[in-house]
Amino acid sequence: MNELQAAIRYLNDPFNWTRTNGIFDLAAQHLRISVIAVAVAMVIGIPLGALLGHTGRGGGFTVALSNVSRAIPTLALLTVFAVTPIGFGPTATTIALALFALPPVLTNTYIGFRGVDRDVVEASRAMGMNGRQVLLRAELPLAVPLVMTGVRTAAVQVVATATLAALVAGGGLGRIITLGFRQQDYGAVLAGAILVAVLAVATELLLAVVSWLVTPGPKRLRVGRVRTRTTDAGAVPVTP
Repeated sequence: MNELQAAIRYLNDPFNWTRTNGIFDLAAQHLRISVIAVAVAMVIGIPLGALLGHTGRGGGFTVALSNVSRAIPTLALLTVFAVTPIGFGPTATTIALALFALPPVLTNTYIGFRGVDRDVVEASRAMGMNGRQVLLRAELPLAVPLVMTGVRTAAVQVVATATLAALVAGGGLGRIITLGFRQQDYGAVLAGAILVAVLAVATELLLAVVSWLVTPGPKRLRVGRVRTRTTDAGAVPVTP
């Protein structure tokens, strides 16, 4: 039996899905770690990137921080955390992945806000908007596509990298892979890799839909709008 057949057999066994620390449990742990890490990166990166992009300051700082953060391997951070009070476990993994997710979120947010047409900003100010209103009502809607691109990039990278959590007792689907290597069960290793890949693709597709929904303009779903047509009696609603 080759590895692919062994992987399919592993995935087709209901016991591997439903047992304690089975696929369902490990997938839930994997998602929990990933969601928290990306959420932390968004809470820090989006407001900071928006502020820097709005003021036009800190571009060099943003690029430098992004480059430095990307140069630090996640596994190296986990190793450093092991000799600190943070230690092993989900907390160490979540912090490391949040730092890993921060650069694309911060950089894309900064670029998105900085790339807003200055004529739009000046027109908003001419209408009497203050700085906060310009930021939220004029710049934010135009920056959303790039902001969401950064979030999508970070989320997919985190989901794929969260397999390292298994190396520091952090749980997740990486446990299937590490256990497979220990037992020389390469079918299980391949099954774990397939599960992580499917989860990463599903994350990309889900966030692509979310990005489409929150992008202003024609791409946004027309939810709650009443369609009308003009007749001799005036505009009347059209039943779908």
